[in-house]
Order: sequence, then structure tokens, then C-alpha cells
Amino acid sequence: MIQAVDVVKSFGDVKALNGVSLSVPEGSIHGLLGHNGAGKTTLVHILSTLLEPTGGTARVCGYDVTAEAEEVRRCIGLTGQFASVDEQLNGRENLALVARLLGASRRQALARANELLELFELTDAATRPVLQYSGGMRRRLDIAASLVGGPRVIFLDEPTTGLDPNARIGVWETIERLAKDGTSVLLTTQYLEEADRLCEQITVLSAGSVVADGNPAELKAEVGERLVTVTLATRSDMEAAVRALEAAGIRATPQESGTALSAPVAAAADLAVVVRILSDAHTEIAELAFSEPTLDDVYLKLTHEPTRTPVPA
Repeated sequence: MIQAVDVVKSFGDVKALNGVSLSVPEGSIHGLLGHNGAGKTTLVHILSTLLEPTGGTARVCGYDVTAEAEEVRRCIGLTGQFASVDEQLNGRENLALVARLLGASRRQALARANELLELFELTDAATRPVLQYSGGMRRRLDIAASLVGGPRVIFLDEPTTGLDPNARIGVWETIERLAKDGTSVLLTTQYLEEADRLCEQITVLSAGSVVADGNPAELKAEVGERLVTVTLATRSDMEAAVRALEAAGIRATPQESGTALSAPVAAAADLAVVVRILSDAHTEIAELAFSEPTLDDVYLKLTHEPTRTPVPA
């Protein structure tokens, strides 16, 4: 549904995008992850026909974003970083207004507005001015407005920025429902937990270039590190524990507490290996923990290695 190939965008001497490629299949959520200035919004603006690329090609719903921009606009919805609804109108009036602008009759517009209000659980607030909506309600209404025309593809540009945790979870559930109903979603975000929960595929941008592309599990496996954290019963066992692990080829790093150490392992099953080594060294374990790599680990490593070869999908 979305296909970008070597997309370049320059603003004078500044290259905002430098050969970005991605592919989004129907009914999936694709995450575009990156820091401020990484090029996420620039790419969304190109794919939604708000900007023309300097180089490369991009197609949405099968249409070229430059040569067939009008056709692209008919099949997409866009929710930007800031809510675009009219605060002086109520929820129903906002949605009906968008429907009328898209050519619906008054009756059709009202029906579509009511349908979306129910879908986004805003029916009880339908007649309240949007000025009185919470941040989460306003964001859901904004997403609903981008769906009035029944788009096959929707671009969500940092849709949960500034929302509290409960409101953010509500928007996440809305996005998951869209994909379940067959809508293709391109989601830009700076929230790593958001990308991890929602996205089947993630493209990581840094300084306008793709530094990684894959599903969350692939990215974590590629650059993350599984850790065993051992808390010893006594501080005096630390030296013996470190020596025993390193003799077995396992790098051990003591922590500031003086009683805990961490060691990288390949899999959860290696916990038993660590326990056996420490037992043979006659050290007593008070606590044992295993942690998987997170997208935080992936992101920090990737964005500090700008020349890195992209991780294959």
C-alpha cells in the first residue's frame, strides 16, 4: 500500500532525506522511528503529497505521489502532530463538516459522523464543544476526522505526543482497531514502547537515512543484549564469582552495589549455566534476574552509529 524507493528530499543545502526506502503491506502498522529532525515528518509529507521529493520514487495505493497526487489524496487520511479539529464546534459538527467538504449530503455527513463517534467511543461527548474535550478525546476525534472519507491508508504523525498514559493507551487501541479492519497505518513516533507494542515492522531513521529496518524481535536480536543479573548473598563472594564466570568465557560486570553483577548471555537457557558456574565456585546467590533487550537499547545503539549498514528486514 505504501512503497518508497530511494526517496531524497533537500531544502537548499540541507538534505532532510537521503535515499529512504520502505514498504507497507495492506492492513499492517509500520513504525517510523527517529529523533526530532531525523526526517520522519518530511517523509510523511512526501507520501501524503504535501511535499514533492527531490529524488527517488514513492507510490501510495498504487499511485505515484507526484504524478498522481490527486488519486493519492483520495485514498489516504492524515493526522498531524497537532489536533486540527475546530475547538468551537462539537464532536459531531466537526466530523459532519469534514464529510460535507468531501462531498457528502447533509444526511450522509450526519450518518458518517455518528458512525465514527460510536467507533471511537465519543458518542456521549458528541454535542460538547471540543474545547471541553480531554487531550485523549481530542486526539481520537482528530483520528476519526481523518477517517471520514474511508481511506485505505492513514498517516499518523506522532499521534500520542503530550498525552497522559491512559489517553495514550486509548489511542493505541484505536490504531490497533484500524489495522484489524484492514487500514494500512504508517505511524511516526519517538516512543519506543509505542513502536514495540503496535508495529509489525519498524524503520529507524537517523539524520535522514535508514539505519535499521525489521520487526521488533529482529531488531532486538540484531543489536540488543540479553543480560543475567545476579545478586550475591555477600560482598565477599564478588571476586570469586567474577573470576569463575570469566574463566568460563562469560564477561561479568560488577555493579555499584557491590553485591550484584551482570553478564551477557545468548538465551534464557543460559541462566542455568550461570547458576552452575557460581555454585561450583561456592558463591551463594540471593537473587537472579534475566532481561531481554529493548527497543531503547536498539535505538540508542543505532542512532550513535550513523554509518551502520541497515539491518535487513
